Amino acid sequence: MKTIFLICMLLFNTAMALAQGQEPKAILIKNIKLIDGTGGPVLKERSVLVENGVFRMIGHSSDFQALKDVTIVDGKGKTMIPGLVGVHNHLHIPGFPFIGEVASKLYLASGVTTIQTCGAASAKREIALAKKIAAGEAIGPEIIPSGPYITGKGGNPNMIIPQNEIHLRDTIRFWANQGVKWLKVYRNIEPEFLKIVIDEAHKRNLKVTGHLCSVTFKEASEMGIDAIEHGFNSVSYFRSNKKTGTCSGTREYIDTLDMQSKEVDDLLHRLVKNGTALTSTLSIYEASIPSRRFIDERSAEIMAASFREDFQHLKDQPDQKEINAIREKRFKRIMEFEYRFYQKGGILSAGVDAGRHVLPGFGDKRNFLLLLEAGFTTLEAINIMTKNGALKLGRSDIGTIEPGKRADFVILDGDLELDPKVIEKTEKVYSNGKPYDPEVILESLKGKYGE
Repeated sequence: MKTIFLICMLLFNTAMALAQGQEPKAILIKNIKLIDGTGGPVLKERSVLVENGVFRMIGHSSDFQALKDVTIVDGKGKTMIPGLVGVHNHLHIPGFPFIGEVASKLYLASGVTTIQTCGAASAKREIALAKKIAAGEAIGPEIIPSGPYITGKGGNPNMIIPQNEIHLRDTIRFWANQGVKWLKVYRNIEPEFLKIVIDEAHKRNLKVTGHLCSVTFKEASEMGIDAIEHGFNSVSYFRSNKKTGTCSGTREYIDTLDMQSKEVDDLLHRLVKNGTALTSTLSIYEASIPSRRFIDERSAEIMAASFREDFQHLKDQPDQKEINAIREKRFKRIMEFEYRFYQKGGILSAGVDAGRHVLPGFGDKRNFLLLLEAGFTTLEAINIMTKNGALKLGRSDIGTIEPGKRADFVILDGDLELDPKVIEKTEKVYSNGKPYDPEVILESLKGKYGE
Protein backbone atom coordinates (compact mmCIF):
# COMPACT_ATOMS: atom_id res chain seq x y z
CA MET A 1 0.00 0.00 0.00
CA LYS A 2 2.84 2.36 0.86
CA THR A 3 4.41 1.76 -2.57
CA ILE A 4 1.10 2.47 -4.33
CA PHE A 5 0.69 5.66 -2.30
CA LEU A 6 4.19 6.87 -3.23
CA ILE A 7 3.57 6.14 -6.91
CA CYS A 8 0.28 8.07 -6.78
CA MET A 9 1.99 11.01 -5.11
CA LEU A 10 4.74 10.99 -7.74
CA LEU A 11 2.19 10.98 -10.55
CA PHE A 12 0.25 13.78 -8.85
CA ASN A 13 3.36 15.94 -8.42
CA THR A 14 4.37 15.32 -12.03
CA ALA A 15 0.92 16.29 -13.28
CA MET A 16 0.96 19.43 -11.14
CA ALA A 17 4.39 20.42 -12.47
CA LEU A 18 3.29 19.92 -16.06
CA ALA A 19 0.11 21.89 -15.43
CA GLN A 20 2.14 24.90 -14.37
CA GLY A 21 2.82 27.51 -16.98
CA GLN A 22 -0.66 27.41 -18.50
CA GLU A 23 -1.21 31.03 -19.41
CA PRO A 24 -4.56 32.66 -18.54
CA LYS A 25 -5.71 35.04 -21.25
CA ALA A 26 -5.81 37.97 -18.82
CA ILE A 27 -4.80 38.38 -15.17
CA LEU A 28 -5.57 41.27 -12.85
CA ILE A 29 -3.48 41.50 -9.70
CA LYS A 30 -5.47 43.80 -7.40
CA ASN A 31 -4.46 46.06 -4.52
CA ILE A 32 -0.83 44.98 -4.27
CA LYS A 33 2.27 46.86 -3.13
CA LEU A 34 4.36 47.34 -6.26
CA ILE A 35 8.14 47.74 -6.52
CA ASP A 36 8.52 48.12 -10.28
CA GLY A 37 12.32 47.83 -10.61
CA THR A 38 12.85 51.28 -12.10
CA GLY A 39 14.28 52.62 -8.85
CA GLY A 40 11.22 54.84 -8.43
CA PRO A 41 9.08 54.97 -5.29
CA VAL A 42 7.00 52.12 -3.93
CA LEU A 43 3.47 52.16 -5.37
CA LYS A 44 0.80 51.21 -2.83
CA GLU A 45 -2.52 49.49 -3.51
CA ARG A 46 -1.90 49.20 -7.24
CA SER A 47 -3.59 46.89 -9.69
CA VAL A 48 -1.73 45.41 -12.65
CA LEU A 49 -3.34 43.98 -15.78
CA VAL A 50 -1.48 41.27 -17.71
CA GLU A 51 -2.72 40.16 -21.13
CA ASN A 52 -1.11 37.64 -23.46
CA GLY A 53 2.10 37.61 -21.47
CA VAL A 54 2.55 41.40 -21.45
CA PHE A 55 1.93 44.13 -18.85
CA ARG A 56 -0.99 46.13 -20.28
CA MET A 57 -1.96 48.63 -17.59
CA ILE A 58 -1.04 49.72 -14.09
CA GLY A 59 -3.45 51.76 -11.98
CA HIS A 60 -5.94 51.68 -9.13
CA SER A 61 -8.79 49.19 -8.78
CA SER A 62 -11.31 51.77 -9.96
CA ASP A 63 -9.52 51.90 -13.33
CA PHE A 64 -10.45 48.30 -14.11
CA GLN A 65 -14.19 48.13 -13.43
CA ALA A 66 -15.28 47.19 -16.97
CA LEU A 67 -13.04 44.17 -17.42
CA LYS A 68 -14.52 40.78 -18.34
CA ASP A 69 -13.09 37.26 -18.59
CA VAL A 70 -10.18 38.14 -16.32
CA THR A 71 -8.55 35.97 -13.66
CA ILE A 72 -8.44 38.03 -10.45
CA VAL A 73 -5.53 37.69 -8.02
CA ASP A 74 -5.94 39.35 -4.61
CA GLY A 75 -2.69 41.16 -3.79
CA LYS A 76 -3.68 42.59 -0.42
CA GLY A 77 -0.81 42.24 2.06
CA LYS A 78 1.61 41.12 -0.65
CA THR A 79 4.43 42.66 -2.70
CA MET A 80 4.98 42.46 -6.45
CA ILE A 81 8.47 42.78 -7.93
CA PRO A 82 9.87 42.13 -11.42
CA GLY A 83 11.27 38.72 -12.18
CA LEU A 84 14.91 38.70 -11.11
CA VAL A 85 17.52 38.92 -13.86
CA GLY A 86 20.52 36.86 -12.73
CA VAL A 87 23.64 37.67 -14.72
CA HIS A 88 26.22 35.36 -13.18
CA ASN A 89 24.00 32.30 -12.96
CA HIS A 90 25.85 29.19 -14.03
CA LEU A 91 24.34 25.85 -14.98
CA HIS A 92 27.40 24.12 -13.53
CA ILE A 93 29.17 24.00 -10.17
CA PRO A 94 32.61 22.64 -9.19
CA GLY A 95 32.67 18.90 -9.76
CA PHE A 96 29.45 18.95 -11.81
CA PRO A 97 29.90 20.27 -15.38
CA PHE A 98 26.15 20.44 -16.04
CA ILE A 99 23.30 20.65 -13.53
CA GLY A 100 20.95 22.50 -15.85
CA GLU A 101 17.82 20.43 -15.34
CA VAL A 102 17.85 21.00 -11.57
CA ALA A 103 19.42 24.47 -11.52
CA SER A 104 16.99 25.95 -14.04
CA LYS A 105 14.02 24.89 -11.91
CA LEU A 106 15.67 26.22 -8.75
CA TYR A 107 16.17 29.58 -10.43
CA LEU A 108 12.54 29.76 -11.55
CA ALA A 109 11.18 28.68 -8.15
CA SER A 110 13.16 31.53 -6.55
CA GLY A 111 11.72 34.16 -8.89
CA VAL A 112 14.68 34.36 -11.28
CA THR A 113 13.00 34.56 -14.68
CA THR A 114 16.05 35.36 -16.84
CA ILE A 115 19.63 34.17 -16.46
CA GLN A 116 22.89 34.91 -18.21
CA THR A 117 25.04 31.86 -17.53
CA CYS A 118 28.34 33.77 -17.59
CA GLY A 119 30.58 31.00 -18.89
CA ALA A 120 29.68 27.40 -19.72
CA ALA A 121 31.33 24.13 -18.77
CA SER A 122 28.95 22.26 -21.13
CA ALA A 123 28.01 24.85 -23.71
CA LYS A 124 26.11 22.57 -26.11
CA ARG A 125 23.91 21.15 -23.33
CA GLU A 126 23.29 24.68 -22.08
CA ILE A 127 22.18 25.84 -25.54
CA ALA A 128 19.93 22.77 -25.91
CA LEU A 129 18.24 23.45 -22.56
CA ALA A 130 17.72 27.11 -23.48
CA LYS A 131 15.93 26.02 -26.66
CA LYS A 132 13.75 23.49 -24.79
CA ILE A 133 12.61 26.11 -22.30
CA ALA A 134 11.92 28.62 -25.09
CA ALA A 135 9.83 25.99 -26.88
CA GLY A 136 7.83 25.18 -23.73
CA GLU A 137 9.26 21.66 -23.50
CA ALA A 138 10.83 22.32 -20.08
CA ILE A 139 10.32 24.85 -17.32
CA GLY A 140 12.91 27.35 -16.22
CA PRO A 141 14.00 30.93 -16.74
CA GLU A 142 14.90 32.35 -20.12
CA ILE A 143 18.51 31.25 -20.55
CA ILE A 144 21.00 33.58 -22.23
CA PRO A 145 23.66 30.97 -23.10
CA SER A 146 27.43 31.42 -22.98
CA GLY A 147 30.28 29.85 -24.89
CA PRO A 148 33.09 27.97 -23.16
CA TYR A 149 35.50 30.04 -21.05
CA ILE A 150 38.44 31.58 -22.90
CA THR A 151 41.71 31.90 -20.99
CA GLY A 152 45.43 32.11 -21.77
CA LYS A 153 48.67 30.22 -21.32
CA GLY A 154 48.95 28.78 -17.85
CA GLY A 155 45.19 28.84 -17.43
CA ASN A 156 42.73 26.01 -16.85
CA PRO A 157 43.34 23.36 -19.57
CA ASN A 158 39.60 22.61 -19.71
CA MET A 159 39.03 26.09 -21.15
CA ILE A 160 39.77 27.43 -24.62
CA ILE A 161 43.40 28.57 -24.84
CA PRO A 162 43.89 30.44 -28.13
CA GLN A 163 46.70 29.17 -30.35
CA ASN A 164 46.68 32.24 -32.58
CA GLU A 165 44.30 34.87 -33.99
CA ILE A 166 42.86 32.59 -36.68
CA HIS A 167 42.10 29.86 -34.14
CA LEU A 168 40.44 32.34 -31.78
CA ARG A 169 38.27 34.02 -34.42
CA ASP A 170 37.21 30.65 -35.86
CA THR A 171 36.28 29.45 -32.38
CA ILE A 172 34.15 32.52 -31.70
CA ARG A 173 32.41 32.21 -35.07
CA PHE A 174 31.64 28.55 -34.34
CA TRP A 175 29.99 29.30 -31.01
CA ALA A 176 28.14 32.31 -32.41
CA ASN A 177 26.62 30.00 -35.02
CA GLN A 178 25.65 27.56 -32.26
CA GLY A 179 23.56 30.25 -30.57
CA VAL A 180 25.63 31.63 -27.68
CA LYS A 181 25.04 35.27 -26.78
CA TRP A 182 27.96 35.90 -24.39
CA LEU A 183 31.63 35.01 -24.15
CA LYS A 184 33.53 35.00 -20.88
CA VAL A 185 37.28 35.49 -20.68
CA TYR A 186 39.13 34.17 -17.68
CA ARG A 187 42.07 35.17 -15.53
CA ASN A 188 45.01 34.36 -17.82
CA ILE A 189 43.71 35.86 -21.07
CA GLU A 190 46.47 37.82 -22.84
CA PRO A 191 45.67 41.48 -23.70
CA GLU A 192 46.14 40.93 -27.45
CA PHE A 193 43.72 38.01 -27.40
CA LEU A 194 41.17 39.92 -25.32
CA LYS A 195 41.13 42.62 -28.02
CA ILE A 196 40.41 39.95 -30.63
CA VAL A 197 37.64 38.38 -28.51
CA ILE A 198 35.92 41.76 -28.10
CA ASP A 199 36.32 42.65 -31.78
CA GLU A 200 35.04 39.34 -33.15
CA ALA A 201 32.23 39.09 -30.60
CA HIS A 202 30.92 42.58 -31.32
CA LYS A 203 31.00 41.90 -35.07
CA ARG A 204 28.59 39.03 -34.36
CA ASN A 205 26.37 40.86 -31.87
CA LEU A 206 27.78 38.95 -28.92
CA LYS A 207 28.77 40.49 -25.61
CA VAL A 208 31.93 39.86 -23.60
CA THR A 209 32.48 39.70 -19.87
CA GLY A 210 35.48 38.73 -17.81
CA HIS A 211 36.79 37.37 -14.55
CA LEU A 212 40.02 39.32 -14.92
CA CYS A 213 43.56 39.24 -13.58
CA SER A 214 46.14 39.40 -16.41
CA VAL A 215 44.25 42.36 -17.88
CA THR A 216 43.24 45.15 -15.51
CA PHE A 217 39.74 46.57 -15.19
CA LYS A 218 40.95 49.84 -16.72
CA GLU A 219 42.60 48.13 -19.70
CA ALA A 220 39.61 45.89 -20.40
CA SER A 221 37.18 48.80 -20.11
CA GLU A 222 39.21 50.85 -22.57
CA MET A 223 39.19 47.90 -24.99
CA GLY A 224 35.38 47.90 -24.89
CA ILE A 225 34.57 44.88 -22.74
CA ASP A 226 30.85 44.88 -21.91
CA ALA A 227 31.05 43.74 -18.29
CA ILE A 228 33.40 42.64 -15.52
CA GLU A 229 32.58 40.06 -12.85
CA HIS A 230 33.13 39.99 -9.06
CA GLY A 231 34.23 43.59 -8.51
CA PHE A 232 36.86 44.58 -5.95
CA ASN A 233 37.93 41.00 -5.22
CA SER A 234 39.35 40.76 -8.76
CA VAL A 235 40.76 44.27 -9.33
CA SER A 236 44.29 43.38 -10.44
CA TYR A 237 44.73 47.07 -11.32
CA PHE A 238 45.93 47.59 -7.73
CA ARG A 239 48.19 44.53 -7.40
CA SER A 240 51.76 45.15 -6.27
CA ASN A 241 54.58 44.07 -8.64
CA LYS A 242 52.13 43.10 -11.37
CA LYS A 243 53.71 42.43 -14.76
CA THR A 244 51.81 43.82 -17.73
CA GLY A 245 49.64 41.23 -19.45
CA THR A 246 50.12 38.48 -16.85
CA CYS A 247 48.15 37.33 -13.82
CA SER A 248 50.86 38.20 -11.35
CA GLY A 249 51.71 40.38 -8.39
CA THR A 250 50.44 40.40 -4.83
CA ARG A 251 47.08 41.35 -3.36
CA GLU A 252 47.88 43.58 -0.41
CA TYR A 253 45.51 46.12 -1.91
CA ILE A 254 42.48 44.13 -0.85
CA ASP A 255 43.32 44.82 2.80
CA THR A 256 45.21 48.13 2.65
CA LEU A 257 44.01 50.25 -0.28
CA ASP A 258 42.34 53.51 0.73
CA MET A 259 38.83 53.10 -0.69
CA GLN A 260 38.38 56.87 -0.76
CA SER A 261 41.60 57.44 -2.71
CA LYS A 262 41.84 59.26 -6.03
CA GLU A 263 43.05 55.98 -7.63
CA VAL A 264 39.84 54.18 -6.72
CA ASP A 265 37.71 57.18 -7.66
CA ASP A 266 39.40 57.50 -11.06
CA LEU A 267 38.90 53.80 -11.82
CA LEU A 268 35.22 53.89 -10.91
CA HIS A 269 34.76 57.04 -12.99
CA ARG A 270 36.43 55.36 -15.99
CA LEU A 271 34.20 52.28 -15.74
CA VAL A 272 31.06 54.41 -15.51
CA LYS A 273 32.13 56.67 -18.38
CA ASN A 274 32.81 53.68 -20.64
CA GLY A 275 29.51 51.99 -19.76
CA THR A 276 31.27 48.91 -18.40
CA ALA A 277 28.84 46.97 -16.20
CA LEU A 278 29.96 45.28 -12.98
CA THR A 279 28.40 42.15 -11.57
CA SER A 280 28.02 41.70 -7.82
CA THR A 281 28.35 38.13 -6.53
CA LEU A 282 28.17 38.76 -2.80
CA SER A 283 26.53 35.49 -1.77
CA ILE A 284 29.35 33.29 -3.03
CA TYR A 285 32.00 35.44 -1.36
CA GLU A 286 30.05 35.34 1.90
CA ALA A 287 30.27 31.55 1.71
CA SER A 288 34.07 31.79 2.07
CA ILE A 289 33.75 33.39 5.52
CA PRO A 290 33.67 30.56 8.11
CA SER A 291 31.48 32.40 10.60
CA ARG A 292 28.92 33.17 7.90
CA ARG A 293 28.62 29.70 6.41
CA PHE A 294 25.12 28.43 6.84
CA ILE A 295 22.72 26.02 5.25
CA ASP A 296 19.05 26.73 5.61
CA GLU A 297 16.46 24.00 5.95
CA ARG A 298 15.11 24.37 2.42
CA SER A 299 18.59 24.12 0.88
CA ALA A 300 19.30 20.99 2.92
CA GLU A 301 16.13 19.37 1.57
CA ILE A 302 17.16 20.04 -2.03
CA MET A 303 20.74 18.76 -1.64
CA ALA A 304 21.67 15.15 -2.26
CA ALA A 305 22.83 13.40 0.92
CA SER A 306 26.51 13.27 -0.12
CA PHE A 307 26.46 16.97 -0.94
CA ARG A 308 25.08 17.81 2.52
CA GLU A 309 27.75 15.63 4.14
CA ASP A 310 30.54 17.50 2.32
CA PHE A 311 29.25 20.78 3.66
CA GLN A 312 28.87 19.43 7.18
CA HIS A 313 32.52 18.34 7.09
CA LEU A 314 33.45 21.90 6.12
CA LYS A 315 31.43 23.31 9.01
CA ASP A 316 33.09 20.97 11.50
CA GLN A 317 36.58 22.33 10.85
CA PRO A 318 38.42 23.96 13.80
CA ASP A 319 37.71 27.53 14.83
CA GLN A 320 39.09 30.03 12.29
CA LYS A 321 38.84 33.38 14.07
CA GLU A 322 41.73 34.98 12.21
CA ILE A 323 40.37 33.98 8.80
CA ASN A 324 36.93 35.23 9.85
CA ALA A 325 38.26 38.66 10.79
CA ILE A 326 40.29 39.07 7.60
CA ARG A 327 37.55 37.93 5.24
CA GLU A 328 34.84 39.86 7.03
CA LYS A 329 36.84 43.06 6.59
CA ARG A 330 37.43 42.26 2.92
CA PHE A 331 33.73 41.57 2.47
CA LYS A 332 32.87 45.07 3.70
CA ARG A 333 35.41 46.57 1.29
CA ILE A 334 33.96 44.59 -1.63
CA MET A 335 30.54 45.96 -0.67
CA GLU A 336 31.88 49.52 -0.46
CA PHE A 337 33.44 49.32 -3.93
CA GLU A 338 30.10 48.21 -5.41
CA TYR A 339 28.14 50.82 -3.48
CA ARG A 340 30.38 53.64 -4.71
CA PHE A 341 30.22 52.38 -8.31
CA TYR A 342 26.41 52.37 -8.23
CA GLN A 343 26.18 55.79 -6.62
CA LYS A 344 28.36 57.19 -9.41
CA GLY A 345 25.81 55.95 -11.95
CA GLY A 346 27.42 52.62 -12.84
CA ILE A 347 25.43 49.63 -14.07
CA LEU A 348 25.74 47.28 -11.09
CA SER A 349 23.96 43.97 -11.68
CA ALA A 350 23.94 40.76 -9.63
CA GLY A 351 24.22 36.99 -9.87
CA VAL A 352 24.65 34.04 -7.55
CA ASP A 353 27.75 32.28 -8.98
CA ALA A 354 26.38 29.13 -7.34
CA GLY A 355 28.82 26.85 -5.57
CA ARG A 356 29.79 25.52 -2.15
CA HIS A 357 26.48 25.44 -0.24
CA VAL A 358 25.00 28.41 -2.15
CA LEU A 359 22.26 27.04 -4.39
CA PRO A 360 20.95 28.49 -7.66
CA GLY A 361 18.10 30.88 -6.94
CA PHE A 362 18.49 30.63 -3.19
CA GLY A 363 21.76 32.53 -3.49
CA ASP A 364 20.10 35.16 -5.68
CA LYS A 365 17.65 35.90 -2.89
CA ARG A 366 20.53 35.98 -0.42
CA ASN A 367 22.16 38.61 -2.66
CA PHE A 368 19.20 40.89 -1.99
CA LEU A 369 19.78 40.78 1.76
CA LEU A 370 23.52 41.31 1.31
CA LEU A 371 22.96 44.33 -0.92
CA LEU A 372 20.90 45.82 1.91
CA GLU A 373 23.77 45.06 4.27
CA ALA A 374 26.07 46.94 1.86
CA GLY A 375 23.95 50.08 2.31
CA PHE A 376 21.57 49.90 -0.61
CA THR A 377 17.89 50.61 -0.06
CA THR A 378 15.22 48.04 -0.90
CA LEU A 379 14.37 49.98 -4.06
CA GLU A 380 18.03 50.14 -5.11
CA ALA A 381 18.61 46.43 -4.45
CA ILE A 382 15.61 45.44 -6.57
CA ASN A 383 16.75 47.88 -9.27
CA ILE A 384 20.20 46.22 -9.32
CA MET A 385 18.72 42.71 -9.52
CA THR A 386 16.14 43.49 -12.21
CA LYS A 387 16.46 46.57 -14.41
CA ASN A 388 20.26 46.70 -14.23
CA GLY A 389 20.49 43.03 -15.14
CA ALA A 390 18.42 43.80 -18.22
CA LEU A 391 20.65 46.80 -19.01
CA LYS A 392 23.74 44.60 -18.82
CA LEU A 393 22.07 42.20 -21.26
CA GLY A 394 21.08 45.04 -23.59
CA ARG A 395 17.40 44.16 -23.13
CA SER A 396 14.52 46.64 -22.98
CA ASP A 397 11.67 44.10 -22.83
CA ILE A 398 12.33 42.78 -19.32
CA GLY A 399 13.56 43.98 -15.93
CA THR A 400 10.76 46.34 -14.89
CA ILE A 401 7.00 46.27 -14.43
CA GLU A 402 5.83 48.75 -17.06
CA PRO A 403 3.16 48.64 -19.77
CA GLY A 404 4.38 46.90 -22.91
CA LYS A 405 7.07 44.83 -21.22
CA ARG A 406 7.10 41.07 -20.87
CA ALA A 407 5.15 39.96 -17.83
CA ASP A 408 7.91 38.43 -15.73
CA PHE A 409 7.11 39.06 -12.07
CA VAL A 410 7.04 37.62 -8.58
CA ILE A 411 4.39 37.83 -5.87
CA LEU A 412 5.89 37.80 -2.38
CA ASP A 413 3.79 36.93 0.66
CA GLY A 414 4.25 40.03 2.81
CA ASP A 415 5.51 43.60 2.74
CA LEU A 416 9.07 43.65 1.38
CA GLU A 417 9.43 47.34 2.14
CA LEU A 418 8.90 46.73 5.86
CA ASP A 419 10.48 43.29 6.17
CA PRO A 420 13.45 42.36 3.92
CA LYS A 421 13.08 38.66 4.79
CA VAL A 422 9.88 38.62 2.75
CA ILE A 423 12.22 38.08 -0.25
CA GLU A 424 12.29 34.44 0.93
CA LYS A 425 8.48 34.12 0.76
CA THR A 426 8.00 33.52 -2.94
CA GLU A 427 4.30 32.79 -3.34
CA LYS A 428 3.98 32.73 -7.12
CA VAL A 429 6.28 33.31 -10.07
CA TYR A 430 5.07 34.48 -13.47
CA SER A 431 7.28 34.02 -16.51
CA ASN A 432 5.98 35.55 -19.73
CA GLY A 433 2.61 35.82 -17.99
CA LYS A 434 2.51 32.12 -17.09
CA PRO A 435 2.11 31.21 -13.40
CA TYR A 436 4.35 28.76 -11.54
CA ASP A 437 3.98 27.47 -7.99
CA PRO A 438 7.41 27.45 -6.29
CA GLU A 439 6.36 24.86 -3.73
CA VAL A 440 5.42 22.33 -6.41
CA ILE A 441 8.73 22.86 -8.21
CA LEU A 442 10.81 22.58 -5.04
CA GLU A 443 8.95 19.47 -3.90
CA SER A 444 9.95 17.76 -7.16
CA LEU A 445 13.64 18.62 -6.58
CA LYS A 446 14.18 17.26 -3.06
CA GLY A 447 17.45 15.37 -2.81
CA LYS A 448 18.41 16.01 -6.43
CA TYR A 449 20.98 18.82 -6.19
CA GLY A 450 24.48 17.34 -6.41
CA GLU A 451 23.40 13.78 -7.21
